Amino acid sequence: MKTTNYKLQIVMLALAAMPANLAQAQVASHEATPIKNMVAANSAPAASPGLSPVMQVSDKPVVRINGTELTDRDLLREMLTIFPYARQHNGFPKAEEEEIRTGALKMIEFEELVYQEAERRKMTVPAAKLQSAETAFRSQFPTPEAFDEYLKTEMQGSRQLLRKKIRRSLLVDAMLKAEIEDKSKVTLAEERAYYDKHPEAFRYKENFVIQTISIMPSDKANDAVKQDARKRAEDAWTKAKATKNYEEFGLLAEKVSEDDFHVNMGDHKAVDRDKLPPEIVKAALAMKPGQVSDLLQLGNFYTFFRLNAHTPAGKAPFELVKDPLRQELQKEKYERLRAGLDKKLRQNAKVQEL
Repeated sequence: MKTTNYKLQIVMLALAAMPANLAQAQVASHEATPIKNMVAANSAPAASPGLSPVMQVSDKPVVRINGTELTDRDLLREMLTIFPYARQHNGFPKAEEEEIRTGALKMIEFEELVYQEAERRKMTVPAAKLQSAETAFRSQFPTPEAFDEYLKTEMQGSRQLLRKKIRRSLLVDAMLKAEIEDKSKVTLAEERAYYDKHPEAFRYKENFVIQTISIMPSDKANDAVKQDARKRAEDAWTKAKATKNYEEFGLLAEKVSEDDFHVNMGDHKAVDRDKLPPEIVKAALAMKPGQVSDLLQLGNFYTFFRLNAHTPAGKAPFELVKDPLRQELQKEKYERLRAGLDKKLRQNAKVQEL
């Protein structure tokens, strides 16, 4: 895990912000939307501009793994899992289609290898769990007729085939849980060890949280325009001094400010000291949160700001970062274990991409 990837400042300045959920392998289980509805055909709507039409499905093999063939139907279903917006736009982004296809192919290969390993180990699925999963799957359909249509188009009309696919998915889930998910758990001691070993990852710079209002005449503006800008800036500053809170200042910023932050109530969020103009830093250091600065001239434009917070440089305490740190460490451990399992299963497998 690279310490530069750990966004500590987000933890410190927005405690509600958390790292993404653990990246888990997606099982292309039982998509309730029949694939035939996504197949490009003469009667299908054209793909949106910049998209390639969804590929034709002919159930031809795309890969053979230890003698078991996976088809373009399996591949398309996984591609739709990776890029679900293809359903809305009837196509995949042309620039990314090959990458989506490659990723989907590797995923269905991995899933099949995991399934075959589960069978080799003679893993089983309790009958009650299988029945429960089948019931849950059927509940996705609005009517019995819709379910029957799915069986007809996707399962050759066979409930036995559907049950077989659900069992397959449950076995894959069980294998992933045993070999990756359970093993990727991180202990409190491991968290503490990482925290102590990488102190720089948890240090944060001095920063200021500010809202600005700026009046910005063109560099080529004549004296009359510049004088008008000065007057408007003074009027805005007088009104800002009368504001009592974040919202009042922000509404004024949205109304009169000409900088890019006016659309967000003038809010810059947290900005490191070294990224602010010296004039603003000097003013902010003499202020208390809630105060409005004097009117400042920076080059050709005028600005002033409301100081909302000032955080000196420091190091986040372990208790504050331990929960997001655990999630980040588990995510990386999960991905590492998954890659290792994929490599191990491929070593003695015969994988032929067709």
